[in-house]
Amino acid sequence: MIDVDRPADMAAWVGKEIGVSDWFQITQDQIDTFARLTGDDHWIHVDTERARTDMPDGKTIAHGFFTLSLIPFLVRSVYRIVHRGHGLNYGSNRIRYVSPVQVGSRIRLRQSIVAADPVEGGMKITSECVIEIEGKSRPALVAEFLMVVYDN
Repeated sequence: MIDVDRPADMAAWVGKEIGVSDWFQITQDQIDTFARLTGDDHWIHVDTERARTDMPDGKTIAHGFFTLSLIPFLVRSVYRIVHRGHGLNYGSNRIRYVSPVQVGSRIRLRQSIVAADPVEGGMKITSECVIEIEGKSRPALVAEFLMVVYDN
């Protein structure tokens, strides 16, 4: 965990890896909950019986958007800005779903800072976010993630 004093101090991390999150295990209950919330109940996510015969290794897979949505949670174990106001998700420049995340997998975030640009009252931070799957050579996803963090 890296502590950064203020939003403007993120500029010192541009071009560098800021850190790697703790591991997080994906459960069927989480996948099912995401399916209920989004309406994406395709069988590859929620039908464990069919997955046993029709999916690689007999396992369901997490939604790509579920995996993506975990970035803000995983960032909490990578770094924090100590003296700051509120922050807002500003979007993504690109997202690539590289490998499926099977139920029971452990994932983590590897994050690098691409840019830190001043905006009125704060900084727009652009990060490269790579979600790794434990034991796999290819990541689950690679995304360029943007957020704005305001000063106190």
